[in-house]
Amino acid sequence: MASMSFNFEENVDRSRELKRRKRRKIETVNQDRAKNNQIRWRSIAEQQTYSSKLVEALRHVRQTSAASNVSSRSRAIRETADKVLAISARGRTKWSRAILTNRLKLRLKNHKKANAKPRMASPGNRRSNNPPNGVQKKRLPALERRTRVLRRLVPGSRKLSLPNLLEEATDYISALEMQVRAMASVAEHLTGASNLAESSNRLGMSLEHTPQR
Repeated sequence: MASMSFNFEENVDRSRELKRRKRRKIETVNQDRAKNNQIRWRSIAEQQTYSSKLVEALRHVRQTSAASNVSSRSRAIRETADKVLAISARGRTKWSRAILTNRLKLRLKNHKKANAKPRMASPGNRRSNNPPNGVQKKRLPALERRTRVLRRLVPGSRKLSLPNLLEEATDYISALEMQVRAMASVAEHLTGASNLAESSNRLGMSLEHTPQR
């Protein structure tokens, strides 16, 4: 009887020790991931690589959408910047894969919509999104409301657990910060080149109008 009690206690201690080791391993992995997310997207090399890819993509957009209006061109530039950012992530995150997948789905949807025949919707099939009279939506807790908002902001995160959602959001925010820095650098470079070209043109015109002695 004493031996059975001893074996039971030994098994319980062993189970607790295994759980502690597993918990430490998970904490170590999470700390390493958080550290990598802090380092990632902050190096000059990554920013330069993204900037070069972005400039090449924007040149293609400029050539293909030269006759488009300002709104369409701005949307194309924004979509191109996000696409290049997702490609730079190399498919290692949910949000980057979701951006590329959604672009493909949107392209297929627009293609089907352009080729589809128009249909008239009957009044009987229309549904109202308003809730019935006397029915009110339940107010969610503050944490759940904020989690839902975060899921809508981070692409591809609607079905993630809260720890994975926070990890994706951290990486996505770091990537967006790098995108802003890169685009600001590209805009500054293009503005400087434009000002230099304008100054050169003015100098050339002034030299042409200068009377020769």
